[in-house]
Amino acid sequence: MQAFAAMLMPLLLTVSAAGQDAEITNSEISNTEFTDTALVEIDEETEIGGGMASYYGKELAGNRTASGERFNPSQLTAAHRSLPFGSRVRVTNTANGDSVVVRINDRGPFSHGRIIDVSQAAAREIGMHRSGTARVKLALLDD
Repeated sequence: MQAFAAMLMPLLLTVSAAGQDAEITNSEISNTEFTDTALVEIDEETEIGGGMASYYGKELAGNRTASGERFNPSQLTAAHRSLPFGSRVRVTNTANGDSVVVRINDRGPFSHGRIIDVSQAAAREIGMHRSGTARVKLALLDD
């Protein structure tokens, strides 16, 4: 027991000293991620499943989406069958762990077995622009 306490004491002193320098309250710590240089706000997420994703690109540029806006392949947008327009969704490629936050502005996909169609820009962000499809997991972000 004394050996364990001796190992733990330097760690506790380091944490205690670090805590004295910081002037952050507990309420500021919730929903915050610490990085080397800054505090970053974290959105609350709700996992909503996963499956196969595909992307649509330049061939549909300028066409109206189901929400009424014009499709721009360079924006981080996506089509989903049922999520409300304007919803923000984190799409994570399960093969490489890369993720991107997209805004739902269209309906689809209409291909069997697909759960989301992302824009070309979003596909590049998660590394699926060469293959055209990827297995992904989705998380709905709370605003």
